[in-house]
Amino acid sequence: MEMPIDDKAYAAKMRGFVDSGTDLEVDVRFIDMIVDRESRVLDIGCGIGNAVNGLQARGHDAFGIDPSSEVLQVAGELYDPSWFRLMSATKISAESLADEGLPQLYDVVLMSGNVPAFLPELGDVFKRIGEVLRPGGILIIGTTTHVQGGPSDQDSACEASALRLNQRFGDWHLGQFDETSPWSVSVFSKPGPRPAPVSPDGMFVLPSPPH
Repeated sequence: MEMPIDDKAYAAKMRGFVDSGTDLEVDVRFIDMIVDRESRVLDIGCGIGNAVNGLQARGHDAFGIDPSSEVLQVAGELYDPSWFRLMSATKISAESLADEGLPQLYDVVLMSGNVPAFLPELGDVFKRIGEVLRPGGILIIGTTTHVQGGPSDQDSACEASALRLNQRFGDWHLGQFDETSPWSVSVFSKPGPRPAPVSPDGMFVLPSPPH
């Protein structure tokens, strides 16, 4: 069962950040840097939807789920409400996503901002995420290090899932992670080949060197 949170206060706090122009897209820039163009992304615990909006603005096919109707009401007022669904991470499956009119498979799943701290059954959630990730897809988790759902809990959850830890950083700017790092950004992947990019990237745009 997910831990309780004052949804109304949280929604008001986050909306205040948006209204004041606070930069809430550092996780968006991280994802946009490491994934292919036009990736399909599921944001678990999307809150008021700022990450989904930022990813959509960069051309990705992004959607968000959250168990709080209060924060999703704000998300729907700020952004396109068709991007968001009321759903708990513990209910994720290809079938449940399809029932909500969302895609069944994703290139990227995001959990940003201590979402795992509210998921005591993190191992089950990892398994569910593994089922909706495409082969080669990635799970990105940004969280405080020394809390429930931090790196040690993530690694334990990973052991019983189809996912494997690829990289762990100390912040969203690729800072080095160690045991003293207050924050962590972990990148897990599902085994399998990633599909070829659907649009050109730098390696194709640059001309070939002369012989």
